[in-house]
Amino acid sequence: MKKIGFLSFGHWSPNAHSKTRSAADFLHQSIDLAVAAEQLGVDGAYFRVHHFAQQAGSPFPLLAAIGARTSTIEIGTGVIDMRYENPLYMAEDAGAADLISGGRLQLGVSRGSPEQVIDGWRHFGYTPAEGETAADMARRHTEAFVKVLEGEGFAAPNPRPMFPNPPGLLRVEPYSEGLRDRIWWGSGSNATAVWAGQLGMNLQSSTLKDDETGEPLHVQQRKQIEAYREAYKAAGHPREPRVSVSRSIFALTNELDRAYFGQDRNSRDQVGMIDENTRAIFGRSYAAEPDVLVKQLKDDEAIQAADTLLLTIPNQLGVEYNAHLLESILTHVAPELGWR
Repeated sequence: MKKIGFLSFGHWSPNAHSKTRSAADFLHQSIDLAVAAEQLGVDGAYFRVHHFAQQAGSPFPLLAAIGARTSTIEIGTGVIDMRYENPLYMAEDAGAADLISGGRLQLGVSRGSPEQVIDGWRHFGYTPAEGETAADMARRHTEAFVKVLEGEGFAAPNPRPMFPNPPGLLRVEPYSEGLRDRIWWGSGSNATAVWAGQLGMNLQSSTLKDDETGEPLHVQQRKQIEAYREAYKAAGHPREPRVSVSRSIFALTNELDRAYFGQDRNSRDQVGMIDENTRAIFGRSYAAEPDVLVKQLKDDEAIQAADTLLLTIPNQLGVEYNAHLLESILTHVAPELGWR
């Protein structure tokens, strides 16, 4: 069995071919798609976070709204860029959204990806400490965030408070018990996957990873997952960790599917420089008839190793079409692979 969710990058565009032409369109359609996905039996609704772009930038209002409209589907991110985040304020937002959803948040966090603007986190008031890189700052923010989610008091109470205080040191509120175990680190390298395991987070591995061995992405990801699980176990964490991988997978079941994806040109991994110093590998897409997809996906070592698969969706094609794409995977592909 495998959990299957969708991952939306949350694009909107005034282009005439887009069904998602504004931020309001994206937000309302995301809620509607999560509701439709839950009815289909999809396990998770996840959203990418990008700042300074026509995409989802502030996830918690959206996650809370979905939580209020649904009852069973997991609601998450993949990922929140921790270079931009105040850990304590984020803990308050996350706690509130998790309580609204009844404990269904699955928050993916990370150091973020290449940005729309130069050092955008500086505009949010954050600067790396002396000797730190921006990635170091993101990991420091993450460590502070997960520590706060443990729920231990740390702030000395005012002896003359406006409202009565419980005894002892105070924590940020609202606190949602169990959320600490539902934080995921979006890892682009083996080293950060090991760090996430040591810290006791779950692991998200996307379609983009540092090219560390020259092997196909799915092989590198499988080895990354193994290194993560070894580190997690060695650290002595008591629960069983979760691992997700993201993929673009399209089952071609009608003529519209074939028109959109039948000539997909991303059927091979691609390699390039993601910045001045980092060689990265970007994973292939899968677009084929269901029986062909089943054979192809059986050979994807990372999908086989993970317990959760996040399907990246073309959100600008609208709610109805994206629900169709998800239903096609659940109906024609997942059962043949033993995922359902």
